[in-house]
Amino acid sequence: MFSVIFPGQGSQMVGMGKELYDKYELVKNLFKEADETLNFSLTKLILHGPKDDLNLTINTQPAIFLISYSIFSIVKKEFNIDLNKAKFFAGHSLGEYSALSCAGYLEFPETLKILRIRGNAMQNAVPKGQGGMLAILGSTVETIEKILVDNKENFEAQIANDNSEGQIVISGKNNDLEKLIEILKINSIKNIKLPVSAPFHCSLMSNATDIMKKELHKINFKNGVNKLISNVTAKEISNTEDLKSLLIKQIENRVRWRESVINMIENNVNHFIEIGPGKVLSGLVKRISKDVKINTINNNEDIVKLNI
Repeated sequence: MFSVIFPGQGSQMVGMGKELYDKYELVKNLFKEADETLNFSLTKLILHGPKDDLNLTINTQPAIFLISYSIFSIVKKEFNIDLNKAKFFAGHSLGEYSALSCAGYLEFPETLKILRIRGNAMQNAVPKGQGGMLAILGSTVETIEKILVDNKENFEAQIANDNSEGQIVISGKNNDLEKLIEILKINSIKNIKLPVSAPFHCSLMSNATDIMKKELHKINFKNGVNKLISNVTAKEISNTEDLKSLLIKQIENRVRWRESVINMIENNVNHFIEIGPGKVLSGLVKRISKDVKINTINNNEDIVKLNI
């Protein structure tokens, strides 16, 4: 059995999807529809940059979704490969929106609009320069949780992403992260400050949660084709009402990616297909399990090689 997985922020690059854009009228039409839906040229930004503008969260989120959706559409319509036979769909943070749109829970234009709003809300939830994110390598969730609890009087930080064995991301205010870095040094735990504009997936995102709560309540999700795995619970989402509340919670809650992959494997998934730019999730899945098959699909050659 296979699962289809969709990447989140950090996978973007100027020129992503260009080969597919040049080759398929279907992709050109999706890019055109995206430009018309958002009232600006997302196409130009994706294909030509500038990189700094593409990296702004307000632009990154709809851009990565557009590439993922375009690839999914090519696989389905040009190659007649039915990815909706997958046991589960799952995505990392904004990738969860790519998953629910490709699975038929939300229309393409609506997904673009909600991700543009989500990106803007998350980007502006904390004044620029006040918050950040820190990747911690080679440690365990239990070890990092204990450090955070033991030092809660000294600083406040939260686990934002439990990505894989030995890769955890922390969010918080920059001055608190500096204090955490000192503790990590004492404990010989390797860490890297990430080049992000805000501290995602923590309580500092509360303003973004308020905005998304209003926006998501306006949406009528359809009954999609595939079972979705939630970032918040790492478990299957049972109905569209739960889906709405979990997408709201997702803004401030930990992305439980490691647990999500383990859950899918325990439910007989032995093949993961990453649809979207880059191969970040494929790398994470490899770290979680050496026993599963992985396909990364972001160009025409990748699709030709796909066998399910």
